[in-house]
Amino acid sequence: MSSVALEPLIHQCRRETPKYRTNLKKAIKSSSSISLNYNNSPTRLKSNGVRFCSNFKPSSRASTATIRAATSTTDTTLLETTDVFFTKTFPLKRTDKLEGKILIRLDNGKDEDNWQLTVGCTLPGKWVLHWGVHYINDVGSEWDQPPLEMIPPDSISIKDYAIETPLKKSSAALEGDMLHEVKIDFNTNSSIAAINFVLKDEGTGAWYQHKGRDFKVPLIDCLHSNTNTVGAKKGYGIWPVVSDMLLSSHGGHTKVEDSIDDIGEPNQQKRLLKGFHEEHCIVKENIFDNSLSISVKRCPDTANNLLYIETDLPGDVVVHWGVCKDEGKKWEIPAEPYPAETLVFKDKALRTLLQRKEGGDGASGLFSLSDEFVGFLFVLKLNESTWLNCMGNDFYIPLSNANGLGTPPIQLQYEEQEQKDSSESVESDSSYTDGIIGEIRDLVSDISSKKSQTVKSKEAQEIILQEIEKLAAEAYSIFRSSVPTFSGIAFLETEAVEPPVKICSGTGTGFEIVCQGFNWESHKSGRWYMELLEKATDLSSLGFTVIWLPPPTESISPEGYMPKDLYNLNSRYGSIDELKVLVKRFHEVGIKVLGDAVLNHRCAHYQNQNGIWNIYGGKLNWDDRAVVADDPHFQGRGNKSSGENFHAAPNIDHSQEFVRNDLKEWLCWMRKEIGYDGWRLDFVRGFWGGYVKDYIDASEPYFAVGEYWDSLSYKYGEMEHNQDAHRQRIVDWISATSGTAGAFDVTTKGILHAALERCEYWRLSDQKGKPPGVVGWWPSRAVTFIENHDTGSTQGHWRFPGGKEMQGYAYILTHPGTPSVFYDHIFSDYQSEISSLISIRNRNKIHCRSIVQITKAERDVYAAIIDEKVAVKIGPGYYEPPSGTQKWSLAIEGGDYKVWEAS
Repeated sequence: MSSVALEPLIHQCRRETPKYRTNLKKAIKSSSSISLNYNNSPTRLKSNGVRFCSNFKPSSRASTATIRAATSTTDTTLLETTDVFFTKTFPLKRTDKLEGKILIRLDNGKDEDNWQLTVGCTLPGKWVLHWGVHYINDVGSEWDQPPLEMIPPDSISIKDYAIETPLKKSSAALEGDMLHEVKIDFNTNSSIAAINFVLKDEGTGAWYQHKGRDFKVPLIDCLHSNTNTVGAKKGYGIWPVVSDMLLSSHGGHTKVEDSIDDIGEPNQQKRLLKGFHEEHCIVKENIFDNSLSISVKRCPDTANNLLYIETDLPGDVVVHWGVCKDEGKKWEIPAEPYPAETLVFKDKALRTLLQRKEGGDGASGLFSLSDEFVGFLFVLKLNESTWLNCMGNDFYIPLSNANGLGTPPIQLQYEEQEQKDSSESVESDSSYTDGIIGEIRDLVSDISSKKSQTVKSKEAQEIILQEIEKLAAEAYSIFRSSVPTFSGIAFLETEAVEPPVKICSGTGTGFEIVCQGFNWESHKSGRWYMELLEKATDLSSLGFTVIWLPPPTESISPEGYMPKDLYNLNSRYGSIDELKVLVKRFHEVGIKVLGDAVLNHRCAHYQNQNGIWNIYGGKLNWDDRAVVADDPHFQGRGNKSSGENFHAAPNIDHSQEFVRNDLKEWLCWMRKEIGYDGWRLDFVRGFWGGYVKDYIDASEPYFAVGEYWDSLSYKYGEMEHNQDAHRQRIVDWISATSGTAGAFDVTTKGILHAALERCEYWRLSDQKGKPPGVVGWWPSRAVTFIENHDTGSTQGHWRFPGGKEMQGYAYILTHPGTPSVFYDHIFSDYQSEISSLISIRNRNKIHCRSIVQITKAERDVYAAIIDEKVAVKIGPGYYEPPSGTQKWSLAIEGGDYKVWEAS
């Protein structure tokens, strides 16, 4: 179930900075600076007295360079020198954003019964409309094939639920405008309730939605105003003729079903349609490769360091910079003088406009820096919304010290500082930690010793191991305020070479491979359980050990995520008897079964005295005390929510003892009656993880995983390299369950998106050289995935980069954590490759606690060795595992990925 609306292509995160503009059209004819006109009137700096060394020339340039000094318009010739102690070229990824509009218009056709929907786009590209219709009274799906007479020429069918129609250049566009459009004719006497669509750019594979959901054009009276419904505002745009917009409709009585866009009620009347026109802003991103070269030398005339910056970036390039005096890299502003075109920004940094090269190809700048500083820090500012940095961090350039000795290259300096910090930390904390670690090791040794194995039963050992897991989670809760990462648990987990057969309730053996056994459309056939029954043997032979089934309960929504009567297990996927047969069959072929338990919310059966749907029927006949009090939509009389509210249905108050008792009884009944082995827990952001622990302790599942999905961290309009805050929130939830449940590693999915989309594979290593997601902190509780029914399928809320799915699977199926594979990918052209990767994982006994050694994380390639048994590389760059005492043989090779096994 989707918990947040994510636009997969357009990030709205923007750093708020003063607006400025530069006037470079005028030639510089004097020594005065070009003014960067900030809106907060920054201090204008004088450049008199700056003295630059005249014999500097970067070693990377074959010819002499011309630098415009701050005090003169005379070009200074930089002579060849051997005093350069630092030089480096940084690759840059620049994203140009082109803004445009999606235009939607509804017009009357030949007569009042025939209408025309026009969808257009003002951006260049190869655009395709991916669309379908929803029929009145069809409770199976909101997407279906339209009637044949409604389909425009050149359209193609997508399975049995959608049409793709190319947009063509419009002859109706105003002069100078670009418009591609498609027209869909329909008759109002048909049984169509709504037209749904998304727009696709075939050139980039990008999908454009409306607030994270499909565009919906309702054609009948829709009582509930939905966020993705269009046709609700007036306006004129690029089309020369636009009808007045007036959407009038007949009313009806409200039902809780309105919360789920269910517009197929028999008593609803047809909309009295009149023309409308809407415009929706979109942004298309184009990625370009550029570079930045830095050279630093010591000037013998002034004893200062001269830093030369050169780039091929087009347009105005502003260096937002500062200096630091120690390895803490704290930004400071040096004393004057400064280069030309420099302004002070909020007394925290300087901004220097690089000078355009002759001919306009790139820009460069020269900075004279006192030898008291050890480093030069900066980022590049291209415009108000575009900043470029170094792999998510500020650029850092080492400067020579007072003795004129150079510092090591950047990478070496980082490594040495990390080792120094680590050594100091170990020494200072050793007396405190040695006792605790010693006790834990004594306990583990006692379990594994031969004497213990002969005296103690297997059950007794498992109980002890359960307690170790729970104590580890509690220890993390205590120390997390002072320890920002989960290194303690990661250390304990990497100590075990061979994990035990069973760890504890809710976390399995560590060798699980999960199949998500459905997609967003699976309910449509009405016999999904029986269709899966036919595939049970195939899934087992592919190597899957766990299957996650869709929500089994009666639901207002056909997908099952709006449950009503929890004890009614006759759903759109099949009957309760068919479900029992299916679960039994999976057990016969050695596959455990997870039920999708929606515990956060529940749809009501009856209205209260105010007409609010918050009274329940069935076996769990709760009243409004079971509903949280802080959601005004449902007027509950319970306590405030312990999490975030899901506003489409009444959120359950888990603090009520009668609610918890009923849910525990229901979960235990499902375990016994159906045979479920564990749970996938929907929208766990909505309630405290401590309640989950209560439910896990009561139902004792073999495996449990929660869906904790929220947005990652962005800065300067792009994803930050450091996603510790995001994975911390997921780890906090796991910790609140006392480690009794795992969580989907949304952090890893998001980082894989950025790495593969932008060819920035360095993102797959955190600042300590470990995996950057939850799998890097608490791997035994991380369930890794690249796609599910929300992110992919026909919803496409956060679709994995197209054509790169196998790179994602090469990563998660060779790394620690518990991998989950999406149904649509299993039964596709990817099946043989996925099967091979699963075989490699099983053959080498890779498990959720396996040890990862990241051997390469650069712009175009990521590589790692797992348990010294498997090597993997993803990305277009080159990598071969190191040769030595260990020999490697290539096991599988695909599109931009390879996997080797140790021979």
